[in-house]
Amino acid sequence: MTRPLEQKARASWRADARHRLGSAYRRVRDIGLRPVYVFYTARLKAAVLAHPTPHHVAVIMDGNRRWASAEGYAPGIGHRRGAEKALELIDWCAELGIREVTLWALSIENLERPADEVGAIAEVAADAISAITDGRRRTRVPIHLRVIGRRDLLPESLAAVVDRSAALSRDDGAISVTIALAYSGRDELLEAFRSTVRQAVEAGVPAEELADQLTAEDLAAHLYTQGSSDPDLIIRTSGEVRLSGFLPWQSVYSEYHFCEAYWPAFREIDFLRAIRTYQLRARRFGR
Repeated sequence: MTRPLEQKARASWRADARHRLGSAYRRVRDIGLRPVYVFYTARLKAAVLAHPTPHHVAVIMDGNRRWASAEGYAPGIGHRRGAEKALELIDWCAELGIREVTLWALSIENLERPADEVGAIAEVAADAISAITDGRRRTRVPIHLRVIGRRDLLPESLAAVVDRSAALSRDDGAISVTIALAYSGRDELLEAFRSTVRQAVEAGVPAEELADQLTAEDLAAHLYTQGSSDPDLIIRTSGEVRLSGFLPWQSVYSEYHFCEAYWPAFREIDFLRAIRTYQLRARRFGR
């Protein structure tokens, strides 16, 4: 019995050693390549700025936990690094003249994770939103901030910060930032249908005429994102190739870009590559 346990312990130790060495190797590699990265980033940015950029970019910020695990950190560190990366992205967008950004930070399914992790995510999200609205974390341009999703499902502390952010958000923001918390595309569509029907009933539309009276414009007016443009480009990190219910109505003519990097490791050069890929596509909107 002892030998199998010893072998298992040795295998576990070797795996941990490889994990630590791999993380250290990546850090040393990144330091060595930094001058090349800076040069190539500047060159790619110049190429991107020479062409029209998307008006609205949406991002599925995926991979915080996997990044933390790969780097030997606790999950909470991954979420905190991910929040800081989101603030960096806003600055990157501002530099390119992108005027709308939508960030999916928390899905309804995420709320089913262990209570301690949900608490950590809520704390990080609350701190990031407060930092923007209080001015502790300044972005390169003023922000008009709003939060969409099921506020009733959020932890109380985060819900309070969301309410406060709505009151403090700047109407003169040079860039509009929407953060999706406790968001589900199916929930958004269901709520939009319900609100549209209620409005029609209140307006006196007979029940037998409701189906014929319903229009796409009526429904769009009741989406969480009412007042925003549809995203031109949707980026998802972590290597997953799916939208997972993100903006199902709004994304019908969006371009997609899937990136292998986990969200906290997403670099400006990765972002510029996504924009350049978008610029090289011919958008026909089904025509």
